[in-house]
Amino acid sequence: MPEHSFILNGNRVSVDTEDNVRVLWVLRDLLGVTGPKYGCGINVCKACTCHINGKAFNPCSVPISAIKPSDEITTIEGLADQRSGKLHPMQEAWLEHDVAQCGYCQPGQIMAAVALVRKARAAGTELDDAELDKLRNICRCGTYTRIREAIHTGAKNM
Repeated sequence: MPEHSFILNGNRVSVDTEDNVRVLWVLRDLLGVTGPKYGCGINVCKACTCHINGKAFNPCSVPISAIKPSDEITTIEGLADQRSGKLHPMQEAWLEHDVAQCGYCQPGQIMAAVALVRKARAAGTELDDAELDKLRNICRCGTYTRIREAIHTGAKNM
């Protein structure tokens, strides 16, 4: 089997798996990283949202063969400060606003929110509700009002 190597949450990892295996299954089944959730497998629900080189992506729709050794994948497990264990400001905002009900989609929601804030800042724009409406992560429990409030709070503290 081919060997695939990349950086995961700051650490170099290598896995032996077929080229067509989706990154989500590499993360969950081969590397034991369970934060990104399986929801649809076709890049629709976004429960698996992670970052690749700082940008949001959905590993359920990306084959491991598309990942280069220099690529850095960050999951919800790698979002907190790795040295101190201090939560990321967006994670803290999620707790402050009591966003989660079932919690299944929350890792993907948080990762998408962080990427959106970073993208807006890089473009020199502020996040408004119209921008937040572009987030397409699905929450079965419907906590969208609290999600929106938490994103605004998290963005202020990032």
